[in-house]
Amino acid sequence: QVQPVETGGGLVQPGDSLTLSCAATGGTFSGYKLAWFRQAPGKDREFVSYINWSDGRTYYSDSVKGRFTTSREKTKNTMNLRMESLKPEDTAVYFCAVGRPILSSLRYESSYYYWGQGTQVTVSS
Repeated sequence: QVQPVETGGGLVQPGDSLTLSCAATGGTFSGYKLAWFRQAPGKDREFVSYINWSDGRTYYSDSVKGRFTTSREKTKNTMNLRMESLKPEDTAVYFCAVGRPILSSLRYESSYYYWGQGTQVTVSS
């Protein structure tokens, strides 16, 4: 079974940019849909973005639309999350999720089968 592994987290200042990556291990992302979720301290995990591995179609939460971009590199079996104009409220552990949700359920955690361990993003001056 495919196991996603996230990398790229770190400490940045407000207004900075950062790119996270999610790589497939033990399998391939082919045929799946992928998403980024995040969980801030004391809060529930929330949907950030989605990408259809096959056709590249993307969706974003309102809180990150226009600042974050999700993309895929098929030859590397990797999904990326480019985050720009970062804000302190973007501070969270970011998780990569893999599944086969239908469009109406792509924002729900229960739609995804495989999860990474998460990578910490801290935005602070």
